[in-house]
Amino acid sequence: MVLLLFYAYQRNETPAWAKNTVLGTLGYFLSPIDAIPDLTPLMGYTDDIGVLSFGLVTIAAYVNQEVREQAKQKLRDWFGNYDLKELEEIDQQL
Repeated sequence: MVLLLFYAYQRNETPAWAKNTVLGTLGYFLSPIDAIPDLTPLMGYTDDIGVLSFGLVTIAAYVNQEVREQAKQKLRDWFGNYDLKELEEIDQQL
């Protein structure tokens, strides 16, 4: 999800309001203040997932096939082969 937000942000066609949404979403995700509640097993990550989901759904119109391919390529660069079924589930929801 983070990679989709990142690459959607980089598109020239993405309007300023959507870029601001991405910045706010990623800023919350990377915030050191948010790290303390994340120490709680399971419950600490629900807010992160909620905020990332909200940000992605809000700008979903700007996540095109090019953005998806860039995110998939970056995952391949980092992790090699991975399970495509999980990514297909996210793509279907967008």
